[in-house]
Amino acid sequence: MYEGAIQDLIDELGRLPGVGPKSAQRIAFHVLSADPADVNRLAGALRKVKDLVRFCTTCFNVAESEQCRICRDPRRTEEVLCVVEEPKDVVAIERTGEFRGRYHVLGGAINPLEGIGPDNLRIRELLGRLGSGAVRELILATDPNTEGEATATYLALMVKPMGIAVTRLASGLPVGGDLEYADEITLGRAFEGRRAV
Repeated sequence: MYEGAIQDLIDELGRLPGVGPKSAQRIAFHVLSADPADVNRLAGALRKVKDLVRFCTTCFNVAESEQCRICRDPRRTEEVLCVVEEPKDVVAIERTGEFRGRYHVLGGAINPLEGIGPDNLRIRELLGRLGSGAVRELILATDPNTEGEATATYLALMVKPMGIAVTRLASGLPVGGDLEYADEITLGRAFEGRRAV
């Protein structure tokens, strides 16, 4: 335990996700020894993100204006909508350069153990967007874990009666992976998703 401001900084850094006590201490002492201009730049970036960044009113991705750049882009098709859990998932998909549709960010996944149900997510807003009739395909790109699967199943049940095609991202073996190291679920999904060569 340290005293005063350094302990306060360690405590605050330790509250960040993925930052344990040792990492918090290491970061705090780095800040202490860093050039004041670097620390001021970091503090300014933190203030700026809290002041300027909000959620897009259409898809709930992060944005600095009413809508995010993807929703403002007229070249993106409105016929295909990709549902993701978090804004970081949008970034991951965009890096592929393969998707030219639009997104809907749920803000999480169904997780009864943590008290997160459908009402805690942006499902009502999704159904409102689907009601316009512009969307022909809904791609469910939730995480391939228990919560993501539960969310995808729930959404599929809600959307199928609307006559919209519902698809799920394929899952299976990673490129460059060895079969012997694949778990049973991943290997099973790879068999289910096999395709003709």
